[in-house]
Amino acid sequence: MFRLIPIMLILTLPGCFLAPGMDMNIDNGLTEIEMPMKKDGQLVKEKVRIVPITADLIIERENNRQQAINSLPPVDPNKTSYRIGPQDRLQITVWEHPELNDPGGEKIMPELAGKVVDENGDLYYPYVGSIHVAGKTVSEARADLTRELSKYFKKVKLDIRVLSFQAHRVAVVGEVVRPGVQTMNETPLTVAEAITRAGGSTKDSDFANVALARDGKLYKLDVQSMYEKGLTTQNLLLKDGDVLNVGDQKDSKVFVMGEANRQQAIQINKGRMSLSQALAEASGVDFNTSRPGDIYVIRAGDMHPEIFQLDAESPDAMILADQFPLQAHDTLFIGTAGVTQWSRVLNQILPGSFTAIMSQAAMMGM
Repeated sequence: MFRLIPIMLILTLPGCFLAPGMDMNIDNGLTEIEMPMKKDGQLVKEKVRIVPITADLIIERENNRQQAINSLPPVDPNKTSYRIGPQDRLQITVWEHPELNDPGGEKIMPELAGKVVDENGDLYYPYVGSIHVAGKTVSEARADLTRELSKYFKKVKLDIRVLSFQAHRVAVVGEVVRPGVQTMNETPLTVAEAITRAGGSTKDSDFANVALARDGKLYKLDVQSMYEKGLTTQNLLLKDGDVLNVGDQKDSKVFVMGEANRQQAIQINKGRMSLSQALAEASGVDFNTSRPGDIYVIRAGDMHPEIFQLDAESPDAMILADQFPLQAHDTLFIGTAGVTQWSRVLNQILPGSFTAIMSQAAMMGM
């Protein structure tokens, strides 16, 4: 008689009070607890809405992804030509006027030849004095200098070329062989060219996670899609001051928790992993203990948390799972069936199995 009292007490308690492990509690479609998030530039506490994974959601997020691609900085065709800047070294040759050229000619060391553009973007030249050349192409600077020298000489013919490119630089960092600063020359520098100049990728590079910092903004680039699908929109032209950071794939993992056959951290391969792939990597859900209707993708984000729910009671929901892309640091949580929670409670509190106790009670005539 007395051995049944613990069972009676347990059955009178709410399930969530004693159920071991984690369980997602939802309050009117919102999380039970408040989370820190950023709104209008301020950190606030709010509950996060649980968003069902549906066809409409997948279409909406794919459209948003395409809009993000289209919002990448446009290429200005007027700025693809190299523009002279401070610290550039220019060689100016005036035909039939050797007195205006570098004394010593070819005997001058290359690093000392030519004339350097000063910090103000000006160049000093005999007869002309200071002339502003910064921001101009070689052709424009040639035309300006020819016009000024024509005030003193007839039929001026001159040539300008850049001996040393120093004005415009970009930084390539992260998982490349030779990270560092690269100078830009007459050939427009693209993302792919900058990575090649840096020695290419390392074994840990993640080309699907490349970040471009420009003018105080951060742009996410998927260089992998450029190599695999020819998506040239990701091969942006770089400009002075850009910082290109190639991500580390070791930092791109998805964490599987809950009623999966294998709880683990899964490496994202080449920046791509769908929800169905993650489930397969974890050897699927445990159908003996799980609640397939409660499969959650928990995304912390950068103070912009999101939680998505997949109802996989029907096998065709795996189509939605295959079309739902995961991101680095996502947590995949599979809910526990109610009967499994109660079974675990009884096994933890009662000595022996619940079945054995009930059998013994039956033998006593209870």
